[in-house]
Amino acid sequence: METTTDPALAAQLAAQKVIAGLTGPGAPFEMAPAEVLGTEVPVFVNRHRALHEIVARSVEQGDRTYLVTREETISFAEHARRVSSIAQALREDYGIEKGDRVAIASANNVGWIQAFWATVSIGAIAVGYNAWWSPREIEYGLEHATPKLVFADTKRLAQLAELDVDIPVLDVDADVKRLATAYPDAPLPSADVAEDDPAVILYTSGTSGRPKGAVHSQRNLASVAAFLGYTGALSAAFGDPVPPQDKVHLMAMPLFHIGSLHNIAVACLSIGSTVAIHLGAFEPGAVLKLVQDARVTNWGAVPTMANRLLNFEGINDYDTSSLAAFSLASAPSSPQFKQQLREKLPFASALVDSYGMTETCTAIAVATPMDLAESPGTLGRPNIGVEVEVRDATGAVLPVGEEGEIYTRSAYAMLGYWNNPEATAAAFTEDRWLRTGDLGSMDEQGRIRLSSRRSDLIIRGGENVYPAEVEAAISEHPDVAEVLVMGVAHSDLGQEVAAVVVGKPSANADRAVFEQELRGHTAERLAHYKVPSVWRIAEQPLPRNATGKVIRTAVSV
Repeated sequence: METTTDPALAAQLAAQKVIAGLTGPGAPFEMAPAEVLGTEVPVFVNRHRALHEIVARSVEQGDRTYLVTREETISFAEHARRVSSIAQALREDYGIEKGDRVAIASANNVGWIQAFWATVSIGAIAVGYNAWWSPREIEYGLEHATPKLVFADTKRLAQLAELDVDIPVLDVDADVKRLATAYPDAPLPSADVAEDDPAVILYTSGTSGRPKGAVHSQRNLASVAAFLGYTGALSAAFGDPVPPQDKVHLMAMPLFHIGSLHNIAVACLSIGSTVAIHLGAFEPGAVLKLVQDARVTNWGAVPTMANRLLNFEGINDYDTSSLAAFSLASAPSSPQFKQQLREKLPFASALVDSYGMTETCTAIAVATPMDLAESPGTLGRPNIGVEVEVRDATGAVLPVGEEGEIYTRSAYAMLGYWNNPEATAAAFTEDRWLRTGDLGSMDEQGRIRLSSRRSDLIIRGGENVYPAEVEAAISEHPDVAEVLVMGVAHSDLGQEVAAVVVGKPSANADRAVFEQELRGHTAERLAHYKVPSVWRIAEQPLPRNATGKVIRTAVSV
C-alpha cells in the first residue's frame, strides 16, 4: 500500500481509495466505458434504463415523504398512485403515445412534477416552457414542439386563451388532481423505450434570435439520477451523518431548468430524498420559513437569491440549523461575493460552486470548499463520467494553463436541439464533444476556470439572455434603424439588459416617449427578464468594422 508523509497527498490518496470503492468493478456505482450514440463514454453500469423504472422503484420508499409544500405533503407511494392514474388518463383519454409531446407551461407546483412523471413514464416527451415567456414566445413554443396536450397554470391558461389554441389545454392544478384519481386501479406506467429516446425538451435562449429546444434522453435523466446518487453515497463515505434518503432538497428555482427538474425532482425520486417546493416568487422570509419547517438540508441557489439573503435583515429569525449544503449555480459569482456569504450566512460555511448548462443536463464540474480555498474563482474538477478539454480555434487541445474554448463529453450531454439539425451539428463534433462556447483554462490539478461565458451572453438573475434574440424583437419596431443589446452590471441581478437604439427619421423626437414605445413593443414579444431596463437612444449610427459588423466593444450605454 502506498504511504506518504505529505498530509495533502495522504488525503488525496484516501479520497481515491473511497472513490474506487464506490466506482470500481462490482461496486454499487461501477463505471465502465460503453458506446453512446456512436461514441465511447463512461457510464454507470448499475443504472436505470428508462424513467418509468425510477417511478416503479420509488414505490419501495412507501409512506416516506417525496414532495412537501406549505400546503401539502405527498409520500412516494401516493405519488406513484397519482402518476399511474394520470399516465393511464393520458393514454386513454387524450391518446398520448410514445414520442408525442406534452407541454407544461406553469410556475412550480406539485401538478407540474406529477404531469412530468406521467408523461415520460409512457415514453412521451415532456416539454417545459419557460413560465415567464410572453404570449408570443408561448405561441412560438407551440409551433416549434407541436405538443398534443398542454398543462398550464392560471396565468398561462389566460395567455393560451388569447392565442386560440386548437389542442387540449388542462389546468395543471385542478385537472391534474382530477386525473390523479380518475383511474385508481391503474398499473404502474411503463413504455417500450430505448435509452437514447427523447424524454424532455427544455428551452434555452437562442444565439440567433429564437429559443432552442435542448432534447434530453431517457439515458440523460437516468444518468443524472445515478450521478447524484453517487454524490450522496460519496458524502456518506466521507462522514456525512445524514443518509441520502433523509436529505431534504429545497426547490426554489423553476422546474423548466435542469437545476430543479433533473437535479432535484428526478434525482430525489430515484434516491428516495424529499423535495421541499417553494411556491411563488422568491421572498427570503417565505423561503427561510420553508427551510425551517421542512428541515431542509440541501439548497442550490442562483447568486441573485444569495444576494437577497445577504440583504435580508431577518436572516437570524429562522432556524436554518438543518441546512448543511448550500451551493451556487446558473451564473458566475466573484470570490469576494462568496466570502461575504460565508461571513454573513450561517449555512454558507461549506459553500460550493458549480458549472453547467442546459445542454449538459447537470453540472460539468463542482468546486468543493477545499477547491475554493485553494484556488478562489475555480469551478472545480469535472464530475464523474465527464470529460473536459480546452481547445484552440482549430480544435487542437491546449496544454494546462492556456485559454481556449471548453469542450465536454459525457452520457449526460443532450441529444441535440429539437428540429434544428444545423444548430445540433454546430454544437457537437463528429465524436460527440460538445462545444460550450465558454472560454477558460484548466490548472495542474484539473480544475476549470472560466474567463468568459458564451459570447455576448447576458445572465440576469440566473436566466440566460442572448442579445440577438432581444435585438431581433426590438428591430421589428418600424422606427428602429439599428439596435445593439448588451449586459451591464447590476448589484442584485448580476447583470441587467441594456439596449442602444438608433432611430429612423420617423421616430418620435421625444426620447422618453420613444423609449416607452420601444419598451412596450419589446414586452409584447419577450419575457419580462429579456426586456431591457436600460435604454440609450443614440443620434449617431453604430460603429462598424470594414466588413460592416458592429464593433460591440466600442458601444456603451
